[in-house]
Amino acid sequence: MADASISTDPISAVDNDNTSNTRFALIALTSLFFMWGFLTCLNDILIPYLKAQFSLSYAQAMLVQFCFFGAYFLVSIPAGALVGRIGYQKGIVVGLMIACLGCLLFYPSASFASYGMFLTALFVLAAGITTLQVAANPYVSVLGPAKTASSRLTLTQAFNSFGTTVAPLFGSWLILAASHDPSLEPSASDVQVPYLILAGALFALALLFMVLKLPLLGLKTPAALGQNLGGSAWRYPHLVLGAVGIFLYVGAEVAIGSFLVSFLAQPEIGGLNHAEAANYIAYYFGGAMVGRFIGAAVMQKVAAGRALAFNACCAVVLVGIAIVSAGTLAMWALLLVGLCNSIMFPTIFSLALQDLKQHTSQGSGILCLAIVGGAVIPMLAGFFADQWGLQAAFALPLVCYLYIAFYGTRGCHAARPQA
Repeated sequence: MADASISTDPISAVDNDNTSNTRFALIALTSLFFMWGFLTCLNDILIPYLKAQFSLSYAQAMLVQFCFFGAYFLVSIPAGALVGRIGYQKGIVVGLMIACLGCLLFYPSASFASYGMFLTALFVLAAGITTLQVAANPYVSVLGPAKTASSRLTLTQAFNSFGTTVAPLFGSWLILAASHDPSLEPSASDVQVPYLILAGALFALALLFMVLKLPLLGLKTPAALGQNLGGSAWRYPHLVLGAVGIFLYVGAEVAIGSFLVSFLAQPEIGGLNHAEAANYIAYYFGGAMVGRFIGAAVMQKVAAGRALAFNACCAVVLVGIAIVSAGTLAMWALLLVGLCNSIMFPTIFSLALQDLKQHTSQGSGILCLAIVGGAVIPMLAGFFADQWGLQAAFALPLVCYLYIAFYGTRGCHAARPQA
């Protein structure tokens, strides 16, 4: 393998590396995308569980997402600086170990039946996932030609969606079943056992990434470190507009996913119990998985911004149908939004990172900072749901998708600053 560490340009570093090592790195990284998708989606199962256990309002239950995604706001910039100093691979190991600790904290949280401790555990878990995102997303983005970055990141994000598709089935079986089956007595182990299993998986992945040999992508030189930690990435309007897009997209996706179980349980929509409704979340995230595999192929030929705008417009129509209709039509309209979500995060992310060159690491930190939208938008939607009803609250995600359509058509093409 060529020594990539001597280059300050991550793209040229990959070009000098051989194809087999690049392919191996991408394969290894898919496990991370799967794992953090799985962990993030479990929040949608925890919300109805904790809402029932602690008799919470919608807004109070959304503190789960507020603490989880609030970690992105507090941790992303320090994580970006950390990854800039120690490199992508060591950053991945650190992220896995922090996430492992977060999972372990679920054990005492359940033992003491403390909602505050649950929120703390979620914050620690999210801090680890944030570090993984800051390291892995730009790593995939620059691990090959710039013109196929959206396609490459979309492909790896498809495995993230595979994790989000499997997680509701796992959570429904191990977490929600007892709370909705009169023959079973709910206990602390409903969440203790699943998160102990996940802690073990995260620890095993950390050990694996400690011994893997992955391309270094030039993050070891002092010049690269100084450039990556500079503030000039903020000078790129398409990055700033992309950060707003990430904020709104993550907020919309999380808000819809967080309310899906409660929405499908409403008598006028599906009339399902929570365990049954949780299984339908697999369709929502399964659509995102299928759409990402399709999108990875389509965006080899179709401009990424155009594909993004098309999907966002479809999402606007589907959410609108879910707001004004009822029964099966409303249920499947909202579930199909997952298919539209498929390419949004990786496409916004890669479009926003275009032309940042030596500022890619800092740009990634800014974009991951914007994932705090997953904390803010669901909290606002929860307030609206308490005040005006669950269906009316979906108007907020609809507005978010309108902005994403704008970014795909205009925002991503904003003029770059002069060098």
